[in-house]
Amino acid sequence: MFRTIVPIHPNKAQIQFESKIVSFGSCFSLNMAKKLGYHKMRTVSNPFGILFHPLAIEKVIRKSVKNELFTEKDFFFHDDKWLCFDLHSELSQPTLDSAVERANQQLIISQKALQSSDFIFITLGTAWVYTHETGKVVANCHKVPQQHFSKRLLSFSEIENSLQSIFQLVNIINPKIHCICTISPVRHLKDGFTENNISKSLLISSLHSVIKKSSHTSYFPAYEIMMDELRDYRFYADDMLHPSDVAIDYIWKRFTESYFSPDCLSILKEVDAIQKGLQHRPFNSNSKSFISFQEQLHKKITLLKKRFPFVEF
Repeated sequence: MFRTIVPIHPNKAQIQFESKIVSFGSCFSLNMAKKLGYHKMRTVSNPFGILFHPLAIEKVIRKSVKNELFTEKDFFFHDDKWLCFDLHSELSQPTLDSAVERANQQLIISQKALQSSDFIFITLGTAWVYTHETGKVVANCHKVPQQHFSKRLLSFSEIENSLQSIFQLVNIINPKIHCICTISPVRHLKDGFTENNISKSLLISSLHSVIKKSSHTSYFPAYEIMMDELRDYRFYADDMLHPSDVAIDYIWKRFTESYFSPDCLSILKEVDAIQKGLQHRPFNSNSKSFISFQEQLHKKITLLKKRFPFVEF
């Protein structure tokens, strides 16, 4: 054995195949949401787009819980589109009316997901934040010239207070929801090597401080798995910052081992087999063997949809 294995134990809160999951946070949360989507589980992924730091996540969750609608004052025009400092640029729109409408549509989606979900997946990316010259801490700078912002590192207490607020808000709208928290394994080296490590350490320490005080939260060590089990550049994408597909697959496997019930794991295998069957491209689509293969595949899909009507292929 030429590596160390991060010990992970089955979590008390087990995800079932029919569980509903909503996620907020960094791009790594999208990676996990894509896996859930591939396996046909019910998930709402980052309704406000990618959010990197806890204050940004807290802001949109607060607006969702308190039903604080977006207004025209929340938007500004830059680079031929209307943007909001609280949202990711993927929600930008060509007109102000459409920008406000789109943001509030996502707010409703977020509200409903928080109200009905069994689990919320929160991924923290960085403790570094940018403050606009107006005094507003932004979620995204939207390529606005940097002279309009100042950069600083959130303190332990700021992160801790923000996380406590997030958990309290989530508990208000859905007392039964379980919060799964993790630190993104993506390295933010634009901040600097040392600065990235300081940021991650602040996130980890403050998150664990808050989790200890809550019975409905738990921690999944995605960052630790990447740094220890997969501490080799062959497990990184071409940019040497993001986990490779192989790494994401491995972290997903460790995640399912910890959080998914045995029944759910069994169903995931069924779905995976169906997905691979749907992707199969035969040499001869008119052959008896392929026609039989398609018939068997259709039967599997029909049986699965009878058990779980929400599944769509």
